[in-house]
Amino acid sequence: MSLHRAVAQGTIIQIVGKAISTLLGFVAIALLTRTLGTEQFGWYITASSFLQFVGVLSDFGFVLTTSNMLSEGQFERSRLFNTIFTWRGITAFIFQVLGPLVFLFFPFQSEIKWAVAIMSASFFFQSLNQVFVGLYREQLRIGVAVMGEIASRVALVTGVALVAAGHNGFLWMMGAVSIASLLSTVYYWLYAPTIHWSTDRAISAAILAKMWPVATAVIFNSLYFQAGRIILPFYISQTEVGLFGAAIRVYDIVVQMAALIMGILMPLLTFAWARQLKNDFKERLQLSLNLMSVLLVPLIVGLIVLARPLMILVAGTNFTASGDMLAIIGIALFGVTFGMTFGHVALTINRQRSVLWIYISDAFISFLAFLYVIPHYGWRGAAIIMIFSELYAGTLITIVTLRYAKTIPSFVAFFKIVLASAIMGAVLYLTTSLPLLVAIVLGIITYAVLIMGLRVMTWERVRDVLKGPKIA
Repeated sequence: MSLHRAVAQGTIIQIVGKAISTLLGFVAIALLTRTLGTEQFGWYITASSFLQFVGVLSDFGFVLTTSNMLSEGQFERSRLFNTIFTWRGITAFIFQVLGPLVFLFFPFQSEIKWAVAIMSASFFFQSLNQVFVGLYREQLRIGVAVMGEIASRVALVTGVALVAAGHNGFLWMMGAVSIASLLSTVYYWLYAPTIHWSTDRAISAAILAKMWPVATAVIFNSLYFQAGRIILPFYISQTEVGLFGAAIRVYDIVVQMAALIMGILMPLLTFAWARQLKNDFKERLQLSLNLMSVLLVPLIVGLIVLARPLMILVAGTNFTASGDMLAIIGIALFGVTFGMTFGHVALTINRQRSVLWIYISDAFISFLAFLYVIPHYGWRGAAIIMIFSELYAGTLITIVTLRYAKTIPSFVAFFKIVLASAIMGAVLYLTTSLPLLVAIVLGIITYAVLIMGLRVMTWERVRDVLKGPKIA
């Protein structure tokens, strides 16, 4: 099988796999919210948000580092993988042990502290999974990586459903979450080469040199992305935390979809840039912007307009207020669209260091703003700062990246997409009395007709650019 065909198959597998895991994720959220209720779901959000923050701080970009260094061939593969895996295990263990200890000093009830202790195992296993996923991506064994994620979601849904059926309570539910992550780690380990603990000095130095720019960006990105979620539980009730957290879970799914789309397109951009194929790079940059916009902009508009019935479907009638929260924070996704698109382009053209100052400044501004607005305005203040931080980062990353890429894509298609999405949104707003499924179908039809009528992009053009040059 040619490399080009393997990449194409891997892309299809990723899309299908992400669709399945996303659906299972929605099922898990539905079970959790309906079983725990708003207050106990708030406990879960408080505990998981803290551990997620700790996990992101200790991320260090291991997925990218693993796949990149293995593909470079500078070191013997097994020694390199063992060293990366060892350091991932050490850093994850330190952070996930210290995290629950620090949380003991926080002014929350004992159930939340126990939840942090139990779920720290889940985040430890997820940290190890990062290295496995990087290995399987580099080997183009995308099926193994995707099946591991799906297996984890199936285990999560099964475990949560069993706990819910048995009425075993909150902490058993947290145990089900951790067991699901453990099972995915076991699955990945079975398909991996034999693993030995290793801290090879030369390889460790190379890993550090490769990792620090990505790690710095990830750490500061986590500050402006996660800080509000950590501060919020100190100033609002756990019921409000649960309501806001449910909206955030849906928001995060859209962010993950954006990352998946650009993750698929990034190899095409990298291929053209590395070979100085200027016309191909310009075409693929244009395609990236158009595809991200044509898929995400209408999704964001629909999410905002249909937020309330969507949250009722996902989380139940007790979470109706989450719809109002989602409608506000959904605005931030416009910034995510540009930040995700041109952030990946910055990586493609090796300008990640040139945009570091954006993540750093955004982190400081947003963190200080969260500290001020949350005590005064609660979740509304957090939502406003989320919108600001994403638009701030997205705008500046776009400007800086285009400057170094020395090409400016056309925004004509983007504005046509915005127009079509606005009209679709108006139609949805005027028909809010319709059942949710009917409204979604109506929105899709309206948008599709407008996109074709405005000739935003043709499938033939997308296919030609995606096909690219053959790589034997």
